[in-house]
Amino acid sequence: MPADCLFCRIAAGELPAHKVYEDDAILAFLDLHPIREGHALVIPKDHHIWFEDLPEALATRVTSCAQAIARGMKRIYGVERVSMFYTGIHVPHAHAHVVPMHHIHDVTSLEYLKDGPEKFSAPPQLPPERMARIASELGETLS
Repeated sequence: MPADCLFCRIAAGELPAHKVYEDDAILAFLDLHPIREGHALVIPKDHHIWFEDLPEALATRVTSCAQAIARGMKRIYGVERVSMFYTGIHVPHAHAHVVPMHHIHDVTSLEYLKDGPEKFSAPPQLPPERMARIASELGETLS
Protein backbone atom coordinates (compact mmCIF):
# COMPACT_ATOMS: atom_id res chain seq x y z
CA MET A 1 0.00 0.00 0.00
CA PRO A 2 1.52 3.32 -1.00
CA ALA A 3 1.53 5.57 2.07
CA ASP A 4 0.20 8.52 0.06
CA CYS A 5 -2.68 6.69 -1.69
CA LEU A 6 -5.95 8.20 -0.52
CA PHE A 7 -8.02 5.15 -1.48
CA CYS A 8 -5.61 2.67 0.13
CA ARG A 9 -5.92 4.68 3.34
CA ILE A 10 -9.73 4.64 3.11
CA ALA A 11 -9.69 0.87 2.43
CA ALA A 12 -7.43 0.36 5.46
CA GLY A 13 -9.80 2.34 7.67
CA GLU A 14 -7.28 5.13 8.24
CA LEU A 15 -9.59 7.74 6.71
CA PRO A 16 -13.37 7.94 7.09
CA ALA A 17 -15.82 7.18 4.30
CA HIS A 18 -19.57 6.86 3.93
CA LYS A 19 -19.52 3.16 3.15
CA VAL A 20 -22.17 1.57 0.98
CA TYR A 21 -20.64 -1.94 0.78
CA GLU A 22 -17.52 -3.74 1.92
CA ASP A 23 -16.12 -7.24 1.66
CA ASP A 24 -12.63 -8.74 1.80
CA ALA A 25 -11.62 -7.46 -1.68
CA ILE A 26 -13.65 -4.33 -2.49
CA LEU A 27 -15.12 -1.25 -0.89
CA ALA A 28 -17.93 0.99 -2.13
CA PHE A 29 -18.42 4.45 -0.65
CA LEU A 30 -19.89 7.82 -1.55
CA ASP A 31 -17.79 10.28 -3.52
CA LEU A 32 -16.89 13.32 -1.39
CA HIS A 33 -17.48 15.65 -4.34
CA PRO A 34 -20.42 13.99 -6.09
CA ILE A 35 -21.51 14.70 -9.62
CA ARG A 36 -24.94 14.35 -8.06
CA GLU A 37 -26.49 12.84 -4.96
CA GLY A 38 -25.79 9.12 -4.65
CA HIS A 39 -22.55 9.18 -6.67
CA ALA A 40 -20.59 6.18 -5.36
CA LEU A 41 -17.11 4.80 -5.94
CA VAL A 42 -16.21 1.10 -5.97
CA ILE A 43 -12.54 0.33 -5.36
CA PRO A 44 -10.40 -2.77 -5.00
CA LYS A 45 -8.79 -2.81 -1.56
CA ASP A 46 -5.48 -3.85 -3.09
CA HIS A 47 -3.61 -1.08 -4.83
CA HIS A 48 -3.91 -1.15 -8.61
CA ILE A 49 -3.33 2.10 -10.47
CA TRP A 50 -5.08 1.26 -13.74
CA PHE A 51 -8.37 -0.56 -14.13
CA GLU A 52 -6.97 -2.55 -17.06
CA ASP A 53 -4.41 -4.03 -14.65
CA LEU A 54 -7.05 -5.45 -12.31
CA PRO A 55 -7.12 -9.24 -12.20
CA GLU A 56 -10.23 -10.35 -14.09
CA ALA A 57 -11.94 -11.83 -11.02
CA LEU A 58 -11.40 -8.59 -9.08
CA ALA A 59 -12.68 -6.46 -11.96
CA THR A 60 -15.76 -8.69 -12.07
CA ARG A 61 -16.35 -8.12 -8.34
CA VAL A 62 -16.10 -4.35 -8.81
CA THR A 63 -18.56 -4.49 -11.72
CA SER A 64 -20.99 -6.80 -9.89
CA CYS A 65 -21.01 -4.45 -6.90
CA ALA A 66 -21.55 -1.46 -9.21
CA GLN A 67 -24.49 -3.27 -10.83
CA ALA A 68 -26.08 -3.92 -7.43
CA ILE A 69 -25.61 -0.28 -6.44
CA ALA A 70 -27.11 0.80 -9.78
CA ARG A 71 -30.23 -1.28 -9.13
CA GLY A 72 -30.55 0.43 -5.74
CA MET A 73 -30.10 3.86 -7.30
CA LYS A 74 -32.88 3.14 -9.77
CA ARG A 75 -35.23 2.35 -6.88
CA ILE A 76 -34.15 5.28 -4.70
CA TYR A 77 -33.87 7.99 -7.36
CA GLY A 78 -36.44 6.73 -9.88
CA VAL A 79 -33.95 6.98 -12.76
CA GLU A 80 -33.96 4.85 -15.89
CA ARG A 81 -30.16 4.81 -16.30
CA VAL A 82 -27.13 4.63 -14.06
CA SER A 83 -23.64 5.23 -15.42
CA MET A 84 -20.59 3.22 -14.40
CA PHE A 85 -17.17 4.36 -15.55
CA TYR A 86 -13.53 4.28 -14.57
CA THR A 87 -11.52 7.47 -14.77
CA GLY A 88 -8.60 7.44 -12.34
CA ILE A 89 -7.77 11.04 -13.14
CA HIS A 90 -7.33 12.46 -9.64
CA VAL A 91 -6.54 9.44 -7.47
CA PRO A 92 -4.05 6.91 -8.91
CA HIS A 93 -5.96 3.87 -7.62
CA ALA A 94 -8.42 2.04 -9.90
CA HIS A 95 -11.97 3.08 -9.06
CA ALA A 96 -15.35 2.81 -10.70
CA HIS A 97 -17.81 5.70 -10.50
CA VAL A 98 -21.50 4.78 -10.23
CA VAL A 99 -23.76 7.77 -10.92
CA PRO A 100 -27.56 8.02 -11.26
CA MET A 101 -28.44 9.67 -14.57
CA HIS A 102 -31.39 12.05 -14.76
CA HIS A 103 -30.83 12.78 -18.45
CA ILE A 104 -29.42 10.68 -21.30
CA HIS A 105 -26.26 12.85 -21.46
CA ASP A 106 -26.00 13.26 -17.70
CA VAL A 107 -22.56 11.71 -17.05
CA THR A 108 -20.61 14.68 -15.81
CA SER A 109 -21.11 17.76 -13.74
CA LEU A 110 -20.86 21.30 -15.03
CA GLU A 111 -19.25 21.97 -11.64
CA TYR A 112 -16.24 19.94 -12.83
CA LEU A 113 -15.91 22.13 -15.91
CA LYS A 114 -16.78 25.59 -14.60
CA ASP A 115 -13.14 26.73 -14.87
CA GLY A 116 -12.73 25.31 -18.38
CA PRO A 117 -12.10 21.87 -19.88
CA GLU A 118 -8.37 21.88 -19.03
CA LYS A 119 -8.98 22.46 -15.32
CA PHE A 120 -10.87 20.62 -12.59
CA SER A 121 -13.22 22.22 -10.09
CA ALA A 122 -14.56 20.09 -7.25
CA PRO A 123 -18.33 20.17 -6.81
CA PRO A 124 -19.45 21.10 -3.30
CA GLN A 125 -19.63 18.42 -0.63
CA LEU A 126 -22.99 17.35 0.75
CA PRO A 127 -23.47 17.70 4.52
CA PRO A 128 -22.11 14.66 6.43
CA GLU A 129 -25.54 13.74 7.82
CA ARG A 130 -26.95 13.65 4.28
CA MET A 131 -24.02 11.50 3.13
CA ALA A 132 -24.64 9.10 6.03
CA ARG A 133 -28.33 8.79 5.09
CA ILE A 134 -27.56 8.19 1.39
CA ALA A 135 -24.92 5.57 2.21
CA SER A 136 -27.36 3.81 4.52
CA GLU A 137 -30.16 3.85 1.93
CA LEU A 138 -27.92 2.48 -0.81
CA GLY A 139 -26.41 -0.10 1.52
CA GLU A 140 -29.86 -1.34 2.50
CA THR A 141 -30.71 -2.01 -1.14
CA LEU A 142 -27.77 -4.45 -1.35
CA SER A 143 -29.09 -6.69 1.44
